[in-house]
Amino acid sequence: MTAPPPIEELHFDDAPNVDEVPGPRSRRLRERQRAAESSAVLYPTEMPIGFREGKGATIEDVDGNRYLDFFAGISVLNVGHANPYIAEAAAEQAHTLPHSLDFPTEPRLDLIEKLESIAPGGLAGASRVVFGGPTGSDAVEGSIKLAKQYTGNRGMVAFYGAFHGETSGAFSLSADGKYKRDYTPLLAEVEHAQYPYPFRQDGTPQAAVDRALDDVQTLLGDRYGAMPNPAGVWVEPIQGEGGVVVPPEGFMSGLRDLCDDYDVPLIIDEIQTGMGRTGEWWASDHFDVTPDAMTVGKAIGNGHPLSATVYREELDTWGPGGHTGTFRGYNVAMRAALRSIEYIEAHDLLDHATQLGEYIRGRLRGVDDPLVGQVRGMGLFVGAEFVDEEGRPAPDAVSDVRQRCMERGVLAWGGGRDDNVLRLLPPLVMTREQAETGLDIVCKAIEAVADERRQ
Repeated sequence: MTAPPPIEELHFDDAPNVDEVPGPRSRRLRERQRAAESSAVLYPTEMPIGFREGKGATIEDVDGNRYLDFFAGISVLNVGHANPYIAEAAAEQAHTLPHSLDFPTEPRLDLIEKLESIAPGGLAGASRVVFGGPTGSDAVEGSIKLAKQYTGNRGMVAFYGAFHGETSGAFSLSADGKYKRDYTPLLAEVEHAQYPYPFRQDGTPQAAVDRALDDVQTLLGDRYGAMPNPAGVWVEPIQGEGGVVVPPEGFMSGLRDLCDDYDVPLIIDEIQTGMGRTGEWWASDHFDVTPDAMTVGKAIGNGHPLSATVYREELDTWGPGGHTGTFRGYNVAMRAALRSIEYIEAHDLLDHATQLGEYIRGRLRGVDDPLVGQVRGMGLFVGAEFVDEEGRPAPDAVSDVRQRCMERGVLAWGGGRDDNVLRLLPPLVMTREQAETGLDIVCKAIEAVADERRQ
């Protein structure tokens, strides 16, 4: 393959095109799954479909139904399902050297150098990269170890509404009671501060920012409220599972200032927001904030498992074996990651994500019904929060809208603190025509659900 193919050539041409959803073969596969797999399975409980093939921003199930994909594996498939430019490199690498621990290889060093060149702010040209396990949670675990090793401290500051993963340390930083209800954190030295969320907090956006930063300052420096040994502050630049919550201006820069004032590392979790998802390489770029460390996962391998922590050179004080992991040398994913970055650059997908995201949010804001309480996001990281006539969360409405969309060939997912946020996270390779078709379906579904609720 001599050049990355245009985005228009990546997809099933006739999607959406559905008959019965779920179809009989999907139902049979789901029954087999129920009989054999763990009850921890999540996504098929609300979307009981068995998939067979994906192309670009489209996906086909085992019954031949074809869908527009508006959640991309939850921000994993940023350059699309089975992108041939990525698949070619991954297959080639699988036939030569799939795995090499942390021995130097060209795929490994090429990717590290590329990540350094696109790193946010002051990390560009002055960073180090560590690979560990293949998931975003592993990257967060690495950042915890790094911060504790560098500072000699143990305390960690995170935020309400945060989700950082489901391994022990990452889960302790997360603040999602839905999943932590039966879980006792192994790492007790974690404190959570308010995250500015004006739609659900009294007062102005500035008041929400001030309240959040006051919380952090209390934890870092108040004699009678401070964490005695803070190792770092972990934050999502835009909360993902928390409901696509974009912090108001001044929060991220204020957080950077506080971490500088108290000499505490700022760790920005870009696992869901990175790799062009928000219209910049990293969401922190929107706020002109340089993290001390950044966790990367999900879309970096475009479906090939890979994660990394990128951090300031000054933090690189651990020695050989300071952080390890068997799959820290998975060259297949590293080749895929480098090709993913090249594809985004070749087709200017940062600009495309910005423009397409503006269109999608505009269409959602055009739904003239109070059911859609707020539409927010950046780039192709879009959330619509649903509320009832009294302004209370309406998770059932989100569920009904998603069901209607699925039956008409659009796949979307929910989220938010009360599961009342419709999240639209399509691949960055979705075309304008596909977005228009999909939003016709989404907006009609919202209007139909709103009408039913008024009857």
